[in-house]
Amino acid sequence: MLAVENIKKTYGNREVVRGVSFTVKAGESFGLLGPNGAGKSTTISMISGLVGIDSGEILVDGSSVKQQPMRSKKIIGVVPQEIALYPTISARENLLFWGKMYGLTGKQAKNRVEEVLHIIGLTERAKDKVETFSGGMKRRVNIGAALMHEPKLLIMDEPTVGIDPQSRNHILETVKQLNQQGMTVIYTSHYMEEVDFLCERVGIIDAGNVIAIGTKNELCNRLAGGTIHRIKVDHIQDSFISQVRAIDMVTGVATTENTLEIIGAENILADIIRLAGEQNVKVLSIEIQEPNLESLFLQLTGKTLRD
Repeated sequence: MLAVENIKKTYGNREVVRGVSFTVKAGESFGLLGPNGAGKSTTISMISGLVGIDSGEILVDGSSVKQQPMRSKKIIGVVPQEIALYPTISARENLLFWGKMYGLTGKQAKNRVEEVLHIIGLTERAKDKVETFSGGMKRRVNIGAALMHEPKLLIMDEPTVGIDPQSRNHILETVKQLNQQGMTVIYTSHYMEEVDFLCERVGIIDAGNVIAIGTKNELCNRLAGGTIHRIKVDHIQDSFISQVRAIDMVTGVATTENTLEIIGAENILADIIRLAGEQNVKVLSIEIQEPNLESLFLQLTGKTLRD
């Protein structure tokens, strides 16, 4: 369904995407992960035809995004990070508008609106103005707009940012069902558990390069000493972090506020606690997790997904 071949993008003197390549099979749900500034959103924008490609090639169902942009765009549905709706008109009117933008007319457009309202679970609120909706409901209409033309490939760029748990679960279940019905999905998120739930195969991008790609099992099997130790302390100081990094069998360290996320063998914990005592850093809590996508991401990038 999608072939991305050595694409590059530069803004001024800054090379944002540095030769990214990957493929997505028809009917697959593929997760694309990367920390902020990794080039992930630029890659998505190039696939969508919203940003030009400096070099390389992107094929969508065999059509070149550069040479046949209109054909490829008809195949793709894009759910952007930002809400792309008209707030002063109803959910039904928004969907009808976007359906017409995709070339749907008359009875076909109206029938598809009702189908999409059912898919996103908003039939009963169809007549209400979008400005009266919660953030989660707006996100669901945003997804509905991308579904109006029944795309073969659905690209979702962080579609659950800032919404309530109920709406988030509804969106995840909806995406799961669409994929099970045969729709190809590319999904980006800052929530690792979403990618774990939806995607069997994952690509990790950092500093403009794809640094790992494979099934979740394949990627997790790459971990060396991949247990994640999440340690909350009363304060973090550079000297303590430096000494933790120097411990044998520590393969990754990231910090978030007063929490350290440390990848390494199970027997590193005693050394960490000893160093904390020597540096007058008080350990408040310790959580240990088995190797997973999150620990692989931290090991490869030195960052958490939300960094």
